Amino acid sequence: MINVCVNCGAYRADKIIDPSGPYAICPACGHKHPFLRLPLLTVGGASCTGKSAVCDALLGRIRKAVLLEGDLLWRAEFDTPEDKYRNFFETWLRLCKSISQSGRPVVMFNAGMGVPENVEGCVERRYFSEVHYLALVCDDGVLAERLRRRPAWRKSGDPANVERQIEFNRWFKEHGSRIEPAVELIDTTGATIEATAEQVALWIRSKVGSSQPLEPASIS
Repeated sequence: MINVCVNCGAYRADKIIDPSGPYAICPACGHKHPFLRLPLLTVGGASCTGKSAVCDALLGRIRKAVLLEGDLLWRAEFDTPEDKYRNFFETWLRLCKSISQSGRPVVMFNAGMGVPENVEGCVERRYFSEVHYLALVCDDGVLAERLRRRPAWRKSGDPANVERQIEFNRWFKEHGSRIEPAVELIDTTGATIEATAEQVALWIRSKVGSSQPLEPASIS
């Protein structure tokens, strides 16, 4: 646990980062804790643009990074729109930081993690050398059709949710490339899951510096 100082025992998530080590410096006693400061990759986008399907398609096929689905940690206590779900994002960043100490960067597939504003202001953001943002998008009509085809118990086809997801999808297309840091886009409108997975794999390899080929897999 990098947040716990091995010298004085203080718990401080707000450690001072010295990139020359890199070191996480305890604000309480000044102890320098060496750690791996790796990049973090996020794949965002509105519901039904393909995030979960692509993550599932790539599992076991990319060995130089750890791929995780953001909904794995979602619980009712994280549903705090009043502070823009800050505890949810801090928790995920803390977990990703810990996982990356094994020497492999994390690729996070989650709608909200794909929005730089949700990540860049977090205390735990400092432990990553860079955060790279990618979003999957598609045409509004295609998105609405995908949402309505989902099982009824998910309530994805509810008119209010459809409108909300279309608005979120448009946000990425209209603002993603204009903000800083920018969000790269992949359009999934007419693409198969396998084709999109190949594009996302290329993006991941371009960020983690791996020339490892994508392992073969059958996508039904």
